[in-house]
Amino acid sequence: MFTRPPLTTRNGIPRYLPADGYAASFGEQWNRYRRVQLDSATGKPLSRRRLFEGTGWPERLAGERVLEIGCGAGRFTEVLLAAGAEVWAVDASSAVDAARANLGENERLHLAQADLFDLPLERGAFDRVLCFGVLQHTPDPRRAFLAVAEHARPGGWIAADVYRRQPYVDRWSAKTLWRPLTTRLPRNALRRAVEWYVPRWLPIDTGLARIPKLGRFLTALVPCWNYTGLLDLDREQLEAWAILDTFDALSPRYDSPQTLEAVREWADAAGLVDAEIAYGGNGIEVRGRRPM
Repeated sequence: MFTRPPLTTRNGIPRYLPADGYAASFGEQWNRYRRVQLDSATGKPLSRRRLFEGTGWPERLAGERVLEIGCGAGRFTEVLLAAGAEVWAVDASSAVDAARANLGENERLHLAQADLFDLPLERGAFDRVLCFGVLQHTPDPRRAFLAVAEHARPGGWIAADVYRRQPYVDRWSAKTLWRPLTTRLPRNALRRAVEWYVPRWLPIDTGLARIPKLGRFLTALVPCWNYTGLLDLDREQLEAWAILDTFDALSPRYDSPQTLEAVREWADAAGLVDAEIAYGGNGIEVRGRRPM
C-alpha cells in the first residue's frame, strides 16, 4: 500500500520524514509515557470505549483495511488490531517507535513515520480512516481534515475529532493562557516541571473542583488535566494520565480549537454523506462516509 520508497528505515519502520518537525513534542511524549493509555496496561476498556463510541463503527472489523493517522503510542491501534482489522498506522513523530514497542510485530500492522499532508499511501484505498487527537496540532486543521478524508474509498467511513473552542475559561481551555510561555520553554524543562508539580497539585485541584459554582474557574488557575470522577482509574493511573495530558496540552507547537460550525463546513467541503458532527470525545467529533 505504500506508494514510494522511504527516506530511510529504522527499527523496522519506514520513515518518510527527515525529522519530527512540528510534531517533535509528541515523539518525546509517547516514547516516555508509551503505556499510560493502553487498555492492556490499565486493565480498563477506556480506549476501546472511546474508539467505538466516537466512530460508531462495528466492534468486529475483520477483513477491513483501516488507516489510522496520528497513531501515537498505539492506544487505538491496539483496539483496531483486536477487532480484526488490517491497520496502516502512521504518525509524524517518533511515536511510531513507542507503537512498535507496545504492539510488537503483527502481520496486520503496517507502521510508518509520515506527515498526513504527504502520506505515501494510495488515496481512496481504505475502508475506514481514523484521525483522533491530531487535527488541532497541525498548521492547518481544515486542510488536514480534507487530506484525511481523501484516503477513504468511495463509500468508506471517516472518523475524526478536534478540540472545541470554549466560550469561557475552565480547566480544559486555560492552557491558552499558559501556552505562550510553555511552548517557548525547552521541552525537557517543561516535562520535568510537569512531572514535579502535577502529583503535588492533583489533590488540591480535586478539592477545588468540589467548590460549588467557583470550582470550574478555580481549577483553571494551574494547568492540571485531572480526570478524578471522570475516568475509572486508580490513584496511580490518575496521576500518570494527568502528567501525560498536562504535558500534551502545554508542549505542542500548534493547538487550534474549532467551532461546531467550522467542522460542519469541513464535512461539507469533503463531500461526506451521512455526516454526524457533535460535541464529544476530545471536543468535537465528526464522522461520515465518502460518496459512492
